[in-house]
Amino acid sequence: MNQRLEVGVLGPLRVVREGQAVSLPPSRKTRALLAYLAVQGRPQRRERLCEMFWEVPDDPRGSLRWSLSKIRQVLKHGDADPIEARRDTVLLRTDDIELDCRKLSGLNADALANVDTGALERAAAAFRGAFLEDLYLPRCPDFEAWRVAHADRLEILRMKILRVLVQRLRDEPERALPYAHTLRELGPDDSTLTRAAEELASAARASVVASAPAHSAPAPEAPVRTQEIRFCRARDGARIAYAVSGRGPPIVRAAHWMSHLEFDWESPVWRHWIDGLSQRNTLIRYDERCCGLSDWAAEDVSFEAMIDDLEKVVDAAGLDRFVLLGLSQSCAVSVAYAVRHPERITHLVLYGGYVRGWRKRGNPREIATREALSVLMREGWGRDHPIFRELFTTTFIPGASREQMDWFNELQLRTISPANAYRLQHAFADIDVSDLLPQVRVPTLVIHARQDKVAPVTEGVAFAAGIGGARYVELDSANHVLLQGEQAFARFLEELRGFIATPPVPAASATRSR
Repeated sequence: MNQRLEVGVLGPLRVVREGQAVSLPPSRKTRALLAYLAVQGRPQRRERLCEMFWEVPDDPRGSLRWSLSKIRQVLKHGDADPIEARRDTVLLRTDDIELDCRKLSGLNADALANVDTGALERAAAAFRGAFLEDLYLPRCPDFEAWRVAHADRLEILRMKILRVLVQRLRDEPERALPYAHTLRELGPDDSTLTRAAEELASAARASVVASAPAHSAPAPEAPVRTQEIRFCRARDGARIAYAVSGRGPPIVRAAHWMSHLEFDWESPVWRHWIDGLSQRNTLIRYDERCCGLSDWAAEDVSFEAMIDDLEKVVDAAGLDRFVLLGLSQSCAVSVAYAVRHPERITHLVLYGGYVRGWRKRGNPREIATREALSVLMREGWGRDHPIFRELFTTTFIPGASREQMDWFNELQLRTISPANAYRLQHAFADIDVSDLLPQVRVPTLVIHARQDKVAPVTEGVAFAAGIGGARYVELDSANHVLLQGEQAFARFLEELRGFIATPPVPAASATRSR
């Protein structure tokens, strides 16, 4: 019996079987053909497909046969052939395929008032982005006309669904806020949307304060200022440095790039983070491979290697159950670890992360900007003059003082080589844990700075929307690294401490994902 397939076209094209993403053919035309046949759902003339995707000198019929063979490899399971190929027509059988855009069938953009809220929320959740946003084929004008027509119609429907939800849920600001942010992202020049999102964020904060139990302010606690640095070996033999500070229930801070266990210890950019997380807990933090005190010569900078490093540090530290804190790109690593080892995590906290890296997000303008910055990083970061590094500093901590900026400039020089910075940035670009989010089974808190320029706030919303039961908190800050003295950092600690103080899920009830 065939396993049911899921085909997603509301965003980048994806194929999922039993919760696991299926590798797609590298050919963009083959992927576009798969999507076209799936959405159309009826026999298509071979002649028309050849005209749509291939030019006459390219042997269009041979190219079509080749692409259909690759689509079979992706979709076929067992004896049944998913493609019915006749002399003149081609049909992709979709009876056993769950197509995400079908969830929108029956929804009329001009008649949403009578649709119940639950159905609208399910429809909003079906969108991972614009229709086939990763399949732009400028040399296939017929396909592009078809894709753009669908994308425009679906974007109008999506925005109207979001507007209805924001209006209906105004009395539940925490529930309405993710929809308002998504709507604002779709219409960034609309001041009305921006104002609505700000009002909802303010109401959500007021709701949290009103519902919090009254208590007297705790007395200031003196920070613990001792740390022990240790080393362990990753699966490929790379040396990973980790540090232990504080006392209490353990928090593991998954590694982000540009860290240095010794330099961060006294840094005005990171010291308050270390002290705040070490006051009531044992904090375990480690340097990313190719960074800080970890192995700069590590060859493997894959996502899988990053997960393995986290596993090895946890084992070396002798931890049984712990709070896992992800920052920036390590949020995705933390999600992958949580799916593999739910029995070891009491609480999952994700700050300033992204579900998809900058290349996977598919925004041509962002990709071009990031590519240019990567070249600057490789060519100019290691020079004595800090002007190149300051480009990154002002992006990460735009609200910093001159002293904090100077420290962050120096951190970039000390923690990583220009070549390694370039390699890691390109590794991060291809991160995508979209398919893992529904598999997270541990209590999760997602926190994001509203004006973060490194990781867009919509990525934080995507984490919260994709992980069942996740709580979402938005901070009023533009700093990717929250700075000492700003109210946003105080609230970050308050939210984290309140969240991890809740009773954890018993280890026996956590099941390992298969």
